[in-house]
Amino acid sequence: MITTPLTKNVHEDRRVVLVEDYEANGGYQGARKSITQMTPSECLQVIKDSNLRGRGGAGFPTGMKWSFVPMDNVSPGHKYLVCNADEMEPGTFKDRLLMECDPHQLIEGMICGSYTIQADIAYIFLRGEYVKAAETLSQAIKECYAKGYLGRSIMGTNYSLDLYLHTSAGRYICGEETALINSLEGKRANPRAKPPFPQVSGLWGRPTIVNNVETLCNISHILDHGPEWFQELGIGEDAGTKMYGVSGNVQNPGCWELPIGTTIREILEVHAGGMLPGYSFRGLLPGGGSTDFLVEEHLDLAMDYGTIGKAGSRMGTGTMIILDDKTCPVGMVKNLIDFFAHESCGFCTPCRDGLPQTAHILQDMSSGKGETRDIETLERLVKFIGSIGNTHCALAPGAMEPLQSAMKYFPEDFERHAEGKKCNYCETD
Repeated sequence: MITTPLTKNVHEDRRVVLVEDYEANGGYQGARKSITQMTPSECLQVIKDSNLRGRGGAGFPTGMKWSFVPMDNVSPGHKYLVCNADEMEPGTFKDRLLMECDPHQLIEGMICGSYTIQADIAYIFLRGEYVKAAETLSQAIKECYAKGYLGRSIMGTNYSLDLYLHTSAGRYICGEETALINSLEGKRANPRAKPPFPQVSGLWGRPTIVNNVETLCNISHILDHGPEWFQELGIGEDAGTKMYGVSGNVQNPGCWELPIGTTIREILEVHAGGMLPGYSFRGLLPGGGSTDFLVEEHLDLAMDYGTIGKAGSRMGTGTMIILDDKTCPVGMVKNLIDFFAHESCGFCTPCRDGLPQTAHILQDMSSGKGETRDIETLERLVKFIGSIGNTHCALAPGAMEPLQSAMKYFPEDFERHAEGKKCNYCETD
């Protein structure tokens, strides 16, 4: 997908790909083919047939999502394509690398996607802290307007598209598509009630598609090479490649584009080089901070949506956070709950009040002030806050995933802290 070889750590070469380099490597051929040779409905069918699933976390089929947009003259007026580049999932950095290293790949994907759903305006909703990504994308957008890839009558056709870069004020909740839409409209970033869904009534009440950076980076390649080509790239039931990342005390932390379905063990031991000397593996969060822990018994599982789901977790963003034997899971989870409590939009009580209460209990436990009743209280909080339907959106249930799984796989650590015993690896203030 990116211009580096499939198994290369993209940290090794951070040179930005300019439009001339991108064109020389086949860039904008997918956009040219789709806009000049295919109808929007034909493009949509190709994306459906490719079995591309969203790379932002949920893994929803992209073609199916796009098919809900009213087409032709059913809903005359503006339609919007929005790229969710507000990457704030703890431990996740894949989208930043894609935008910083190869911005034209994202822009071409957005051109193809916009044409497919007949959108005439597109936005990149970018995390405000991603300053370098903002600079590279701004320059790439200017190059595209100069080349005629954006603006009026693209590539000599009657199709027109304007693309805008919007830097976010930065909140985790903006990863939820309706909260992102509210923020883009200048409102408070609270999730909206659904239905109506954004595909029918989204940005300013118009049909809107919101997709993740990595998802959109696949689109032009699929339209250029065909759905069968994309399906053959994957291992198992899922299609294509996936950006996998590893952070923690490993020898080679980084991010790699690999066939989707590559095993956890290969990613961790081959590409990330295994654990640093003096550290042993205890567990990992497979897809960012809001996923359930997996442990040693899961290392040979394929990193795809179905396999990880059956193991009791979620593949999420595909970026692993490693837990080693010198990091206490109680302290690690406390750090994550602190983050999620801070990022709550405050709309519903279980999230607004329940997450700070959870964080307070974990703080007491990690600082040696734990009580025997703490585990029972945490179990009640996990059951209530972690249940989909008890909260307005999925932020709080996602925040509970690392806690509930840590209590399952590392009970002795929680029991020790609940007895008021300090841990050498936890904060004590």
